[in-house]
Amino acid sequence: MYSELVKDHFMHPRNVGEIPEPDGKGEVGNPVCGDMMTVYIKVKDDAIADVKFKTFGCGAAIAVSSMVTEMAKGKPLAEAMKISNRDVAQALGGLPKNKLHCSNLGADALHMAIQDYLDRKAGKPPKEKNAEQELAGMHLEPGHAHAHAKGEKCYCPYCDIEVPSEAPFCTNCGQEIPPEH
Repeated sequence: MYSELVKDHFMHPRNVGEIPEPDGKGEVGNPVCGDMMTVYIKVKDDAIADVKFKTFGCGAAIAVSSMVTEMAKGKPLAEAMKISNRDVAQALGGLPKNKLHCSNLGADALHMAIQDYLDRKAGKPPKEKNAEQELAGMHLEPGHAHAHAKGEKCYCPYCDIEVPSEAPFCTNCGQEIPPEH
């Protein structure tokens, strides 16, 4: 069940669009559910002066994108970097377990946009992704294993669905299964 706030941000999303020549841009996607988010920022005096998003995804993904941009607008960069997936989900009045991964995407896209800005400001060249990095970005690293007690069933910490113990990511929500959980 979605909160009224989630429904409002889905039906009337804030800050939709693209910023021409942004100071920072963050793009994330989930290989399992297909959600794609791009966050654009303009920075003035080390604060987020403007922020916009473009999202291809479910209602929760759109609501998360809208909320994370509202939470970040006007904030100093250091404060905006502290916005977590939990903060976004709580600000929306909660999300169903199987949609919590959307809040990760929103926070990740914002953090990537801020990091892109900081890298540009430091004169670092833009990062070009190759196929291997694309796979790593989708949390499909070969040899990934996580630990838990012997004989204990393994559950995704994000959506609480049982997953194979050797799975590098949840087949339900697409989030990486942390080594220790």
